[in-house]
Amino acid sequence: MTQNRKKTGTRLTGRIVVPGNPSYNAARMEFNRRFSKFPKVIVFCRRTQDVINAVKWAREQGVRLRVRSGRHSYEGFSTVNGGIIIDVSEMNKVKVDRKNRVAIVQTGNSLARVYKKLWNKRVALPAGTAPDVGVAGLTLGGGIGLLSRKYGLTCDNLKQVMMVVASGRYGAKTIVANRRKHADLLWASQGGGGGNFGVATAYTFRVRPISTVSIYSITWKWGDLEKVLPVWQRWAPSVTNRLTSTIEVAAKQVGTIESTGQLLGGAKELRRLIRPLLRAGTPVKVLVKTVPFNEATQFFAQSDLNLEPKFKISGAYGFQPLPREGVRIIRDFLSKAPNRHATVWSQSLGGAGSAVSQVSPTATAYPHRKAETIYELSARWRNNGEQQRNIQWVKRFRRALRPFVKGDYVNFPDLQIKNWPKAYYGGNFGRLKQVKRKYDPHNVFRFAQSIPVGKRVRK
Repeated sequence: MTQNRKKTGTRLTGRIVVPGNPSYNAARMEFNRRFSKFPKVIVFCRRTQDVINAVKWAREQGVRLRVRSGRHSYEGFSTVNGGIIIDVSEMNKVKVDRKNRVAIVQTGNSLARVYKKLWNKRVALPAGTAPDVGVAGLTLGGGIGLLSRKYGLTCDNLKQVMMVVASGRYGAKTIVANRRKHADLLWASQGGGGGNFGVATAYTFRVRPISTVSIYSITWKWGDLEKVLPVWQRWAPSVTNRLTSTIEVAAKQVGTIESTGQLLGGAKELRRLIRPLLRAGTPVKVLVKTVPFNEATQFFAQSDLNLEPKFKISGAYGFQPLPREGVRIIRDFLSKAPNRHATVWSQSLGGAGSAVSQVSPTATAYPHRKAETIYELSARWRNNGEQQRNIQWVKRFRRALRPFVKGDYVNFPDLQIKNWPKAYYGGNFGRLKQVKRKYDPHNVFRFAQSIPVGKRVRK
């Protein structure tokens, strides 16, 4: 007997915003204003039952759905024209058990809020720097930041996920995934990307005691690029794993190079450790100081504030320092940048006993364990007339660097990458398809680069 789609049934609950509501325009906006989509309904869920009802409603009505937390999907995957957005941003409780070093974090939390709540108990979670990024998607894609080399990725500290998944033909249910039950879904949630399997509603993380850290910032003039970048690329993965660092090369119009970093240790030790950088080129500004950890998170968040509202970003991994030719490509592209808001940013990940590289590439869905650094190529603009020029610049830049870098980070998604399954997931893609088939066989959770339903494996 064929089942007809139910036209009535589940009622939406939570804070519901539809076209015509005074708050609709603000509610539909993405962080990346390059995307302007018009969903049929946005549900701001306040409890898990609201999420279950929204998934059931979408299935009964035959309406496309998207899952959203911090709105930071670089390619606008968390919004949709004419569909439903299931937004968890109002589910933002944080509960810390300092004695057992665990925190239960609802997935609507921004990183700034997570850091603040954990700091109140003097613990930390290795996570990113942008304060308004949602912890949900960050974790599901991996989660890199300035504690990574010592404590691993955000997803490496994920012990349990509560997730609403599709159930049966029209239903939805909550399941809990940890090492003992639904271990395959926990594995997939550790780097398999957001929005692929269901709606994550709460995470249980391992957290670490923290008090003070030391931070540094060194600025050079643009002309020092060939002297500074090769030194940083050799130094960053070889220095103690208690130090994670970044380097950003701005467009030539801006004319600066800046390296920043954070050490689990004192300022005196940090000054000694950064000597190779201080000897490279001619630094024009140097800052080294010891601060409470919460102050450090605010210091690193500054670079993510007041950015241009529209952007195109692509990413890649470095498994060894760029040769001279690679550095020349960076110089060439940034000297002909579409505007002053274009940059290349890089962060250290691996090397010297890094917690990231000590995990097997198949132990979690995040495969890029042996990479020494990650790159982010970005172009930003305000007016639509500049859009194509900026997008094409990023595309050409990535293509030029391809002989020297590999893959891409799923949290830096790029629709221009043709073989994105290999770029994001490497050898883990096959297993991710099997997990998709098990937990979302009807492909309810889908978007332009979502994991497809795999073929059933014959035993």
